[in-house]
Amino acid sequence: MSTNGPENLQTSSVFSMATKQLDIVANLLGLNDGLRQILSTCEKEFTMNFPVTMDDGKINLFSAYRVHHNTTLGPAKGGLRFHPEVHLDETKALAMWMTWKCAIANIPYGGGKGGVTCNPRELSSTELERLTRRLATELAAISGNNKDIPAPDVNTNEQIMSWIMDTVSSQLGHYSPGVVTGKPVAIGGTLGRREATGKGVSIITKETLRNHRIPLQGCRIAIQGFGSVGYWSAKFLNDMGCKIIAISNIHGAIFNNNGLDITNLGIHQLSNPNLGTFPGVDTISNKELLSLPCDVLIPAALERQITAQNAYQVNASIVVEAANGPLTPESDVILQERGVRVIPDIVANSGGVIVSYFEWVQELEHLFWDLEEVNSRLNTLIINSLSDVSDAARRHKATLRTGALTLAVERIGRGLALRGICP
Repeated sequence: MSTNGPENLQTSSVFSMATKQLDIVANLLGLNDGLRQILSTCEKEFTMNFPVTMDDGKINLFSAYRVHHNTTLGPAKGGLRFHPEVHLDETKALAMWMTWKCAIANIPYGGGKGGVTCNPRELSSTELERLTRRLATELAAISGNNKDIPAPDVNTNEQIMSWIMDTVSSQLGHYSPGVVTGKPVAIGGTLGRREATGKGVSIITKETLRNHRIPLQGCRIAIQGFGSVGYWSAKFLNDMGCKIIAISNIHGAIFNNNGLDITNLGIHQLSNPNLGTFPGVDTISNKELLSLPCDVLIPAALERQITAQNAYQVNASIVVEAANGPLTPESDVILQERGVRVIPDIVANSGGVIVSYFEWVQELEHLFWDLEEVNSRLNTLIINSLSDVSDAARRHKATLRTGALTLAVERIGRGLALRGICP
């Protein structure tokens, strides 16, 4: 079973999905044509095709992309993903969502995103390192702690960020840890970054439950995806007293009505990714997971998992978007009409970029914080973001997603007006 959902998910453009969301807000705010054009277009789109020598001596050609959507408020910030389905259209959409995410969190970044079209599971460690270092060489001209700052994303991690940082530093001729975030603590990373996105999801979920007077203890939660974001979301929510009743990964989905043992499930996955072999669980399909009766559904996999075809089957009171773009615009409308509360990705999963910002700040100051301070600052910033978005939604009599986008567009528009256009 795959967590990629219906087979027809890739038939429409992800970027058109992102621009449709922007169109709704542009019409609501009455944006002028100039600002509409600026925000609906990416500033820079880099496409790279580069060779890598494989372990058997053969040469393979890989395609990679890096996109800057908008840098009005600061340097481009966004993850690098290694995945077979990476393409330019998806990268543009993810860069646009990063622009909104940073503006909503009120951190001085613009939106960027990148990736390599590859299957890292088919690469040896040495092949992965050669690919990463060649990618870093290709990106060197646009990289820099005041230009473009990558971070981990799907199938990338601290080690890959370390290789990128080392490659760029070697080319610059000096140690330059600020060219990426999400590095190991030993070489300039920050405490709390690895689990930051899931931590943020758990904080947002807890605050949303509090606002809706749903008890945290025993709250029934289903999570699609058990990678870094899904695991840490499940771990923190489980520790808060919630009951995680279902989990999935690329190999399948499992269910236990009494709640899953998240700590031991995480350990199990390290040695055996087939979650169905974990004791005391029932195996279910991804379709069944998305339609389970629960208080909260957390899609933490890939884009466009809930569509017009399956939105009517969602049986949760609240959907918290831990993944980027897991709902299509059509499914968003359906859930709204059904009274399902949706916490949009550009708020819910912003913990990663917020703590990346903390890492960047600490490096610039050469002064590092303990984990308690990192988590305290994250808690304050992400709850303030949710509050600002809720206020914007009430002001415009709109959904949280529309409220979030109006807030982002207003902040970027204000910044562009103050900066002006040169020459």
